[in-house]
Amino acid sequence: MDATDIEYAGFWLRVWASLIDTALLCALILPLLTAIYGRAYWDSARFIQGPADFLLSWIAPAVAVVLFWVARQATPGKMAIGARVVDARTGGKPSTGQLIGRYLGYFVATVPLCLGLLWVAFDPRKQGWHDKLAGTVVVRRKGGTTQPVRFSIGA
Repeated sequence: MDATDIEYAGFWLRVWASLIDTALLCALILPLLTAIYGRAYWDSARFIQGPADFLLSWIAPAVAVVLFWVARQATPGKMAIGARVVDARTGGKPSTGQLIGRYLGYFVATVPLCLGLLWVAFDPRKQGWHDKLAGTVVVRRKGGTTQPVRFSIGA
């Protein structure tokens, strides 16, 4: 894809992609946690209920997201909006190290009141702090499928 055919994926599109990803992860993980720990899981004040909770709530999502980025340059949510993660310098596929760094960068971006995620709305290249740390950008195909407006004189 030529650089003239793509644009940076903006804040609201990325929010939508994140909501899709979150819904999919919840649909997979929450029933498993309930099956393993029972309904008492939801009443407990403990941050982590046990090894299965840690694996399902922290490790599995991290592995899944990084694997999707490595294989498809996008999570299912980003695929749904037609976006993908690319190297900010070359526009090519990011390295696995960049993608792991990008995932870890989410923690840096969310700790100060999610400021690093909100940064996407104001950054000219639509990069969050996690993107800047990893040297990535999120792009999508420009425009859409609508036809340009044309007027005929005298019609």
